[in-house]
Formats: sequence, C-alpha cells, structure tokens
Amino acid sequence: MPDLFRHPQLNQPSMDLTNKTAIVTGASKGIGKAVVLALLEKGVKVAGWSRSNPNIQHLAFHFVQVDVSKQQQVESAFEKTMQLFGGQVHILVNNAGLGVFSKLEETSIENWHLMFDTNVHGIFYCTRKAIPVMRQQKLGHIINISSIAGLTGIEEATGYCATKFAVRGISQSLFKEVRKDNIKVTCICPGSVHTEFFNESSHVTANDTMLHPKDVADSILHVLETPDNFLTVEVELRPMNVRYS
Repeated sequence: MPDLFRHPQLNQPSMDLTNKTAIVTGASKGIGKAVVLALLEKGVKVAGWSRSNPNIQHLAFHFVQVDVSKQQQVESAFEKTMQLFGGQVHILVNNAGLGVFSKLEETSIENWHLMFDTNVHGIFYCTRKAIPVMRQQKLGHIINISSIAGLTGIEEATGYCATKFAVRGISQSLFKEVRKDNIKVTCICPGSVHTEFFNESSHVTANDTMLHPKDVADSILHVLETPDNFLTVEVELRPMNVRYS
C-alpha cells in the first residue's frame, strides 16, 4: 500500500503571509477589525477600508476612508492603496456589509438599495479592481464574507438574505474564472457573531453564546495559509448553541 503521506502534493508548506499585502473592507469593527488584527500579527501589511477610523496603531496598518457602496470612492481608495503597497495586493477581504430587518412589503426602497449597494455592488467594485493586479502577480486570494443567511432564508430578513445569496453566487462563479491565474476565491458563511450587527435586530440580542469575531478571523487565517494547490471554496461556521444559527 503506498505511503500517501509522502505524496508531494500532501507535503506542501503552508502559505507564508509575511510581508504580503491585504485590503480589508468594513475594517472599523466586528469581523473586519478582527481580521485586520489577525493579519497584522502574521506580518501582513494591511489597508483597512471603512467609513470610520478603527484607530489601530501599527506601523503596517493604513486606514483608507471609503464607502464601498460608492464606485468612485472605491476606485480612489484602490489607487491610494496601490501607492502605499507599491502596486501589489495579495489578499482582498470583502467584509463590509449591513442588514436591515423587516418584512419584504415593509422594507423601504432606500433600505433595499442600501443593502444591495453595500453587500453586493461593493464586492463587485472592490474585486474588479483587485483581480487585474492579482492576475499580473499570478498570486492572490479573495475572501468574500457571506452568512448563514446566504444558505437559508430567514424570516424578516428577505433583503439581507438576497444579498448574501448573491455573495455566494459571485464567489462560486468567480473562483472558476480566476483559478487558472493562481487566484483563490473563498466564501465564508458565519452564523451568529457577537458584533454590533444585531443592534438593528428586534429578535436577536448579541450574547456570548455566539461566535466571536476572532473565531471568524482565525478561520480566515487558516484558509489563507493553505498550500498553493489547495483551494477552499466555501466555509460554513456556526456556534454550538442551537438557539442561534
């Protein structure tokens, strides 16, 4: 019987993140901020994109103020980031997102468009700028943050679910488009995470039985550090407490 553990593809080293460059959207709080801190600990140079400053004091961190729902702001932020990073970006974490909870017929047109402009169009604006750079490098990893709400419908979260299903559709199509260029695409689907996200919900209150932002950040690090020939297409994360998905 052959020794599978000696197969060359099973002995590839993990990806070394030291001195890689990353853009993390929605970096001011919650999952985004946790991802920024985790990447900095690994020696990554990080541009944190968000509307408000996360006040992270680190030589390798650069705050770029941007609303990802605005195409012009994204393009300006990308140009500034490329100047900071010498024209390279190895990691893009599309984390920025929001949810407004209500029955479909009670959802305002403004809130419907706000969710799609941020959660879906924002990913499109950011990713379409990063891909040409990653393709030229022949190296890159795009992480898209979806949700359990992108796997199953949730009452009074129709609009939010629609956007997170769209994130999964983008991810599943995109990885097939760019894998030949050595660009990885991974969709992360967390369940309930203890963040400010639930401040807008009348049904669920954030509590310690939920996942914590660091749990999600650690999972993202694990995915980023996989060997070159290892592609994680989708990761579903849930808390053990069955009261919260």
